[in-house]
Amino acid sequence: MKISFSKNNGPLDKLIEQLMETADGIKRPEYVREMIITSLKAGQESEETKTLKLMNTTLKEMRFTAKTFGPYRNTRKVTVFGSARTPHDNPIYEMAKLFGKKLAEAGYMVITGGGGGIMQAVNEGAGSEHSFGVNIRLPFEQKANPVVEGNPRLITYKYFFNRKVAFLQQSDAVALFPGGFGTLDEAMETLTLLQTGKHNPLPLVLVDDPDCSYWTQIIKLIEEELLASNYINLSDFKLFDRVCSVDDAVEKIQHFYRRYHSIRYVHNQLVIRLLTPLSQDDIRKLTDQFHDILLPGGSIIASGALEAEMDDEDVIHLPRLVIDFNRRDFGRLRSFIEAINDF
Repeated sequence: MKISFSKNNGPLDKLIEQLMETADGIKRPEYVREMIITSLKAGQESEETKTLKLMNTTLKEMRFTAKTFGPYRNTRKVTVFGSARTPHDNPIYEMAKLFGKKLAEAGYMVITGGGGGIMQAVNEGAGSEHSFGVNIRLPFEQKANPVVEGNPRLITYKYFFNRKVAFLQQSDAVALFPGGFGTLDEAMETLTLLQTGKHNPLPLVLVDDPDCSYWTQIIKLIEEELLASNYINLSDFKLFDRVCSVDDAVEKIQHFYRRYHSIRYVHNQLVIRLLTPLSQDDIRKLTDQFHDILLPGGSIIASGALEAEMDDEDVIHLPRLVIDFNRRDFGRLRSFIEAINDF
Protein backbone atom coordinates (compact mmCIF):
# COMPACT_ATOMS: atom_id res chain seq x y z
CA MET A 1 0.00 0.00 0.00
CA LYS A 2 1.30 3.43 -0.94
CA ILE A 3 0.87 5.77 2.01
CA SER A 4 0.17 9.47 1.47
CA PHE A 5 0.20 12.52 3.75
CA SER A 6 -3.09 13.49 2.12
CA LYS A 7 -6.15 11.90 3.68
CA ASN A 8 -6.65 9.36 0.91
CA ASN A 9 -5.33 6.26 2.66
CA GLY A 10 -8.74 4.73 3.20
CA PRO A 11 -8.98 2.44 6.25
CA LEU A 12 -5.45 3.41 7.36
CA ASP A 13 -6.56 6.98 8.04
CA LYS A 14 -9.46 5.65 10.10
CA LEU A 15 -7.10 3.45 12.11
CA ILE A 16 -4.80 6.41 12.82
CA GLU A 17 -7.77 8.49 13.99
CA GLN A 18 -8.92 5.65 16.25
CA LEU A 19 -5.38 5.25 17.59
CA MET A 20 -5.21 8.93 18.57
CA GLU A 21 -8.68 8.81 20.11
CA THR A 22 -7.70 5.73 22.12
CA ALA A 23 -4.47 7.36 23.30
CA ASP A 24 -6.51 10.41 24.43
CA GLY A 25 -5.12 13.85 25.21
CA ILE A 26 -3.51 14.45 21.79
CA LYS A 27 -2.99 18.23 21.65
CA ARG A 28 -2.24 18.83 17.94
CA PRO A 29 -3.66 15.81 16.09
CA GLU A 30 -2.79 17.19 12.64
CA TYR A 31 0.95 17.08 13.46
CA VAL A 32 0.79 13.79 15.36
CA ARG A 33 -0.97 12.22 12.38
CA GLU A 34 1.86 13.32 10.07
CA MET A 35 4.49 11.92 12.44
CA ILE A 36 2.69 8.57 12.40
CA ILE A 37 2.50 8.68 8.60
CA THR A 38 6.21 9.56 8.44
CA SER A 39 7.08 6.56 10.62
CA LEU A 40 5.02 4.21 8.47
CA LYS A 41 6.57 5.55 5.25
CA ALA A 42 10.07 5.20 6.73
CA GLY A 43 9.28 1.61 7.65
CA GLN A 44 8.26 0.91 4.06
CA GLU A 45 11.14 2.73 2.41
CA SER A 46 14.23 2.04 4.52
CA GLU A 47 15.91 -1.33 4.78
CA GLU A 48 18.82 -0.07 6.88
CA THR A 49 18.53 -0.67 10.60
CA LYS A 50 20.95 2.16 11.39
CA THR A 51 18.77 4.69 9.54
CA LEU A 52 15.62 3.66 11.38
CA LYS A 53 17.50 3.65 14.70
CA LEU A 54 18.70 7.21 14.03
CA MET A 55 15.15 8.39 13.23
CA ASN A 56 13.78 6.61 16.29
CA THR A 57 16.37 7.98 18.71
CA THR A 58 16.07 11.49 17.28
CA LEU A 59 12.29 11.55 17.76
CA LYS A 60 12.63 10.20 21.31
CA GLU A 61 15.25 12.78 22.23
CA MET A 62 13.25 15.64 20.75
CA ARG A 63 10.12 14.48 22.59
CA PHE A 64 11.94 14.35 25.90
CA THR A 65 13.43 17.78 25.23
CA ALA A 66 9.96 19.25 24.72
CA LYS A 67 8.68 17.53 27.85
CA THR A 68 11.57 18.80 30.00
CA PHE A 69 11.49 22.40 28.80
CA GLY A 70 7.72 22.67 28.38
CA PRO A 71 6.81 23.79 31.92
CA TYR A 72 9.32 26.68 31.62
CA ARG A 73 8.34 28.00 28.19
CA ASN A 74 7.35 31.39 29.63
CA THR A 75 10.67 31.85 31.45
CA ARG A 76 13.50 33.40 29.47
CA LYS A 77 16.62 31.25 29.23
CA VAL A 78 20.25 31.94 28.36
CA THR A 79 22.42 29.26 26.79
CA VAL A 80 26.05 29.49 27.85
CA PHE A 81 28.94 27.83 26.03
CA GLY A 82 32.57 27.59 27.13
CA SER A 83 35.41 25.21 27.80
CA ALA A 84 34.88 22.11 29.93
CA ARG A 85 38.59 22.33 30.82
CA THR A 86 38.55 25.71 32.57
CA PRO A 87 39.94 25.12 36.10
CA HIS A 88 38.24 26.45 39.22
CA ASP A 89 41.09 28.85 39.98
CA ASN A 90 40.93 30.52 36.56
CA PRO A 91 39.51 34.08 36.66
CA ILE A 92 37.20 33.24 33.76
CA TYR A 93 35.63 30.49 35.90
CA GLU A 94 34.70 33.10 38.52
CA MET A 95 33.32 35.36 35.79
CA ALA A 96 31.11 32.54 34.52
CA LYS A 97 29.92 31.76 38.04
CA LEU A 98 29.04 35.40 38.65
CA PHE A 99 27.30 35.54 35.26
CA GLY A 100 25.05 32.63 36.23
CA LYS A 101 24.27 34.28 39.56
CA LYS A 102 23.33 37.62 38.01
CA LEU A 103 21.17 35.97 35.37
CA ALA A 104 19.23 34.04 38.01
CA GLU A 105 18.79 37.23 40.05
CA ALA A 106 17.41 38.92 36.91
CA GLY A 107 14.83 36.15 36.46
CA TYR A 108 16.54 34.06 33.79
CA MET A 109 17.27 30.35 33.74
CA VAL A 110 20.53 29.04 32.27
CA ILE A 111 21.17 26.22 29.83
CA THR A 112 24.65 24.67 29.72
CA GLY A 113 26.17 21.50 28.38
CA GLY A 114 25.95 20.13 31.89
CA GLY A 115 29.67 19.34 32.09
CA GLY A 116 32.61 20.82 33.98
CA GLY A 117 34.57 24.03 33.54
CA ILE A 118 32.57 27.03 32.34
CA MET A 119 29.38 24.95 32.29
CA GLN A 120 29.70 23.99 35.94
CA ALA A 121 30.60 27.55 36.92
CA VAL A 122 27.45 28.95 35.32
CA ASN A 123 25.27 26.26 36.91
CA GLU A 124 26.88 26.93 40.30
CA GLY A 125 26.17 30.64 40.00
CA ALA A 126 22.58 30.20 38.89
CA GLY A 127 21.85 27.35 41.28
CA SER A 128 20.25 24.02 40.53
CA GLU A 129 16.70 25.39 40.55
CA HIS A 130 17.55 27.83 37.73
CA SER A 131 19.64 25.42 35.65
CA PHE A 132 19.25 23.08 32.71
CA GLY A 133 21.96 20.61 31.74
CA VAL A 134 22.02 19.53 28.10
CA ASN A 135 24.64 16.80 28.21
CA ILE A 136 26.16 14.51 25.57
CA ARG A 137 27.43 10.96 25.83
CA LEU A 138 31.19 10.96 25.21
CA PRO A 139 33.88 8.38 25.98
CA PHE A 140 35.85 11.09 27.83
CA GLU A 141 35.55 14.38 29.64
CA GLN A 142 31.77 14.93 29.53
CA LYS A 143 29.93 13.79 32.62
CA ALA A 144 27.26 15.72 34.45
CA ASN A 145 28.58 18.28 36.91
CA PRO A 146 27.46 18.09 40.57
CA VAL A 147 24.99 20.98 40.20
CA VAL A 148 22.83 19.31 37.53
CA GLU A 149 23.50 15.65 38.33
CA GLY A 150 20.17 14.14 39.37
CA ASN A 151 18.36 17.32 38.33
CA PRO A 152 15.05 16.68 36.49
CA ARG A 153 16.22 19.33 34.03
CA LEU A 154 19.26 17.29 32.98
CA ILE A 155 19.03 15.69 29.51
CA THR A 156 21.72 13.41 28.09
CA TYR A 157 21.81 13.08 24.32
CA LYS A 158 23.23 10.46 22.02
CA TYR A 159 23.44 12.78 19.02
CA PHE A 160 25.17 16.14 18.90
CA PHE A 161 22.68 17.52 16.37
CA ASN A 162 19.72 16.92 18.71
CA ARG A 163 21.62 18.58 21.52
CA LYS A 164 22.37 21.59 19.32
CA VAL A 165 18.71 21.97 18.47
CA ALA A 166 17.85 22.00 22.19
CA PHE A 167 20.53 24.58 22.98
CA LEU A 168 19.19 27.10 20.48
CA GLN A 169 15.51 26.27 20.12
CA GLN A 170 14.94 26.73 23.84
CA SER A 171 17.14 29.80 24.28
CA ASP A 172 16.37 33.53 24.37
CA ALA A 173 20.04 34.54 24.42
CA VAL A 174 23.44 32.93 23.89
CA ALA A 175 26.65 33.75 25.74
CA LEU A 176 30.02 32.36 24.67
CA PHE A 177 32.97 32.21 27.03
CA PRO A 178 36.46 31.17 25.85
CA GLY A 179 36.67 27.53 24.85
CA GLY A 180 37.94 24.98 22.36
CA PHE A 181 36.64 23.49 19.13
CA GLY A 182 33.18 22.83 20.59
CA THR A 183 32.75 26.46 21.69
CA LEU A 184 33.93 27.79 18.34
CA ASP A 185 31.60 25.35 16.59
CA GLU A 186 28.64 26.66 18.57
CA ALA A 187 29.72 30.26 17.91
CA MET A 188 29.87 29.74 14.16
CA GLU A 189 26.66 27.72 14.01
CA THR A 190 24.74 30.33 16.00
CA LEU A 191 26.11 33.12 13.81
CA THR A 192 25.19 31.18 10.67
CA LEU A 193 21.62 30.61 11.85
CA LEU A 194 21.23 34.29 12.77
CA GLN A 195 22.84 35.53 9.55
CA THR A 196 20.55 33.39 7.38
CA GLY A 197 17.40 34.00 9.39
CA LYS A 198 17.06 30.34 10.32
CA HIS A 199 16.89 31.40 13.97
CA ASN A 200 14.91 34.35 15.25
CA PRO A 201 17.03 37.30 16.43
CA LEU A 202 18.50 36.99 19.91
CA PRO A 203 21.39 38.47 21.90
CA LEU A 204 24.66 36.70 21.08
CA VAL A 205 27.26 37.87 23.58
CA LEU A 206 30.95 36.97 23.36
CA VAL A 207 32.23 37.22 26.93
CA ASP A 208 35.97 37.76 26.88
CA ASP A 209 38.62 36.84 29.41
CA PRO A 210 39.89 39.52 31.82
CA ASP A 211 42.62 40.48 29.33
CA CYS A 212 40.02 40.89 26.55
CA SER A 213 42.22 38.82 24.22
CA TYR A 214 40.36 35.63 23.29
CA TRP A 215 37.44 36.93 21.23
CA THR A 216 39.44 39.98 20.15
CA GLN A 217 41.81 37.74 18.21
CA ILE A 218 38.97 35.76 16.64
CA ILE A 219 37.10 38.91 15.62
CA LYS A 220 40.32 40.23 14.12
CA LEU A 221 40.58 37.09 12.00
CA ILE A 222 36.97 37.52 10.86
CA GLU A 223 37.64 41.15 9.93
CA GLU A 224 40.93 40.56 8.14
CA GLU A 225 39.95 37.40 6.28
CA LEU A 226 36.18 36.99 5.96
CA LEU A 227 35.15 40.64 5.69
CA ALA A 228 38.16 41.64 3.60
CA SER A 229 37.36 38.84 1.14
CA ASN A 230 33.66 39.82 1.01
CA TYR A 231 32.62 36.47 2.46
CA ILE A 232 30.43 38.35 4.95
CA ASN A 233 28.88 41.82 5.16
CA LEU A 234 29.81 44.60 7.55
CA SER A 235 26.27 44.47 8.98
CA ASP A 236 26.92 40.87 10.09
CA PHE A 237 29.02 42.27 12.93
CA LYS A 238 25.75 43.56 14.42
CA LEU A 239 24.69 39.96 15.02
CA PHE A 240 26.88 39.74 18.13
CA ASP A 241 28.40 41.83 20.93
CA ARG A 242 31.79 41.39 22.54
CA VAL A 243 32.07 42.35 26.21
CA CYS A 244 34.80 42.11 28.82
CA SER A 245 32.67 42.12 31.97
CA VAL A 246 29.78 40.17 33.42
CA ASP A 247 27.73 43.31 34.03
CA ASP A 248 28.02 44.32 30.38
CA ALA A 249 26.99 40.81 29.28
CA VAL A 250 23.84 40.85 31.42
CA GLU A 251 23.02 44.39 30.32
CA LYS A 252 23.21 43.45 26.63
CA ILE A 253 20.71 40.64 27.17
CA GLN A 254 18.32 42.70 29.26
CA HIS A 255 18.40 45.64 26.84
CA PHE A 256 17.46 43.38 23.94
CA TYR A 257 14.17 42.58 25.71
CA ARG A 258 13.54 46.10 27.00
CA ARG A 259 10.67 46.61 24.53
CA TYR A 260 11.08 43.81 21.97
CA HIS A 261 9.28 40.58 22.81
CA SER A 262 9.32 38.17 19.85
CA ILE A 263 8.75 37.84 16.11
CA ARG A 264 6.70 35.76 13.73
CA TYR A 265 6.28 35.67 9.97
CA VAL A 266 2.69 35.91 8.70
CA HIS A 267 2.00 35.75 4.95
CA ASN A 268 5.50 37.00 4.02
CA GLN A 269 5.35 39.87 6.50
CA LEU A 270 7.44 40.14 9.64
CA VAL A 271 5.42 40.73 12.79
CA ILE A 272 7.38 42.10 15.76
CA ARG A 273 5.63 41.86 19.11
CA LEU A 274 6.40 44.62 21.59
CA LEU A 275 5.99 44.96 25.34
CA THR A 276 4.96 48.60 24.92
CA PRO A 277 3.74 50.41 21.79
CA LEU A 278 5.70 52.91 19.72
CA SER A 279 4.35 56.31 18.71
CA GLN A 280 3.64 57.12 15.07
CA ASP A 281 6.56 59.55 15.17
CA ASP A 282 8.87 56.74 16.34
CA ILE A 283 7.60 54.49 13.54
CA ARG A 284 8.29 57.23 10.96
CA LYS A 285 11.84 57.54 12.28
CA LEU A 286 12.34 53.79 12.03
CA THR A 287 10.99 53.79 8.46
CA ASP A 288 13.43 56.52 7.45
CA GLN A 289 16.40 54.89 9.20
CA PHE A 290 15.74 51.33 8.00
CA HIS A 291 14.09 51.81 4.60
CA ASP A 292 16.90 49.64 3.15
CA ILE A 293 15.53 46.47 4.76
CA LEU A 294 12.03 46.97 3.34
CA LEU A 295 10.71 45.43 0.15
CA PRO A 296 10.15 47.94 -2.69
CA GLY A 297 7.13 50.01 -1.71
CA GLY A 298 7.06 48.30 1.69
CA SER A 299 6.11 49.87 5.01
CA ILE A 300 6.18 49.58 8.78
CA ILE A 301 2.80 49.88 10.47
CA ALA A 302 1.46 49.52 14.00
CA SER A 303 -1.00 46.69 14.54
CA GLY A 304 -2.71 44.43 16.99
CA ALA A 305 -2.59 40.64 16.76
CA LEU A 306 -3.21 39.32 13.25
CA GLU A 307 -5.80 36.64 12.57
CA ALA A 308 -3.08 34.04 11.96
CA GLU A 309 -1.66 34.70 15.43
CA MET A 310 -4.77 33.75 17.35
CA ASP A 311 -3.17 30.43 18.31
CA ASP A 312 -0.45 32.33 20.22
CA GLU A 313 -2.69 32.99 23.19
CA ASP A 314 0.10 34.19 25.49
CA VAL A 315 0.94 37.15 23.25
CA ILE A 316 -2.39 38.15 21.68
CA HIS A 317 -2.57 41.26 23.85
CA LEU A 318 0.82 42.67 22.79
CA PRO A 319 1.12 45.59 20.34
CA ARG A 320 2.84 44.84 17.02
CA LEU A 321 4.83 46.27 14.16
CA VAL A 322 4.05 44.67 10.79
CA ILE A 323 7.01 45.03 8.44
CA ASP A 324 7.54 44.29 4.77
CA PHE A 325 10.99 42.90 5.53
CA ASN A 326 13.24 41.75 2.68
CA ARG A 327 14.25 38.61 4.63
CA ARG A 328 17.85 39.18 3.66
CA ASP A 329 19.55 41.77 5.88
CA PHE A 330 19.40 40.09 9.28
CA GLY A 331 22.29 42.10 10.71
CA ARG A 332 20.31 45.23 9.95
CA LEU A 333 17.21 43.62 11.45
CA ARG A 334 19.16 43.18 14.67
CA SER A 335 20.02 46.90 14.56
CA PHE A 336 16.33 47.61 13.95
CA ILE A 337 15.41 45.76 17.14
CA GLU A 338 18.05 47.66 19.09
CA ALA A 339 16.60 50.92 17.78
CA ILE A 340 13.13 49.86 18.96
CA ASN A 341 14.56 49.26 22.42
CA ASP A 342 16.34 52.62 22.44
CA PHE A 343 13.16 54.69 22.07
